[in-house]
Amino acid sequence: MGTLYLVSTPIGNLEDISARGLRILRQARLIAAEDKRQTQKLLNHYEIQARLVSYHAHSPARVRELLLSELASGDVALVSDAGTPVLNDPGYELVCAALEAGHTVSPIPGPSAPIAALVASGLPPDAFLYLGYLPRKAGDRRRLLGEIAPLSYTLIFLEAPHRIQEALADLEEALGDRQVAVAREITKVHEEFFRGRLSQARARFASGPTRGEFKLVVAGSPAKAVAWNADQVQAALREKIEQGLPPTQVASQLAAQSGWPRRTLYQLIKEIEADSEHGPG
Repeated sequence: MGTLYLVSTPIGNLEDISARGLRILRQARLIAAEDKRQTQKLLNHYEIQARLVSYHAHSPARVRELLLSELASGDVALVSDAGTPVLNDPGYELVCAALEAGHTVSPIPGPSAPIAALVASGLPPDAFLYLGYLPRKAGDRRRLLGEIAPLSYTLIFLEAPHRIQEALADLEEALGDRQVAVAREITKVHEEFFRGRLSQARARFASGPTRGEFKLVVAGSPAKAVAWNADQVQAALREKIEQGLPPTQVASQLAAQSGWPRRTLYQLIKEIEADSEHGPG
């Protein structure tokens, strides 16, 4: 019975791979690669001759069956385009299938873009929540952010360059103007880290760039010793409403500050608006 090795590969700089990782890639009877072209660049750099098979999100089931068949005769290495396999790629399904078939699954630790962004962010790393790519649809994205707004964990997201402005705007609306670290091109020549408030990040990336996947590390909700009382909530709601802010934005912002549920705040806003429309008496 062979072993399925999950080999972490560089996220940019080709020197960021372990000696053990290189040994496994040389010895494996087959390498399953998310993108064979990307993996071939790494293999060429280290003069490694290996059999490659493409295994990605759109691979048919027969490819997974092929890999399980190969595991019956020897070791197989799984790699993603960059970083640690299984995170945000289809490797999870292969891992489950290999375990179910009785194979050993062994990780070869190495680069991980979310962890690299976290440790260099300047935000608390002791308790964090990694959520991968934000939902593409605006409604789904805002719904998710509203649900996690009260959490005190440092939050980590991935985002594509063409959606970075929308993502930052929704983050600020749902979470308030929190501290954020925005990272791109980690370990590469044009590595960039921006650290500041979400509003400042929006201004910084207003005109681009158009390349390089973004890693967003956002401060968690500040600890609240005591939830606001009803009078405090009413006063804050009225102040925000008078500023002309949309109800969803008001509810999300004050939920993170007051300790009150977002849905409750939203309902109070609608009641305040209804009272204003009908007037006294």
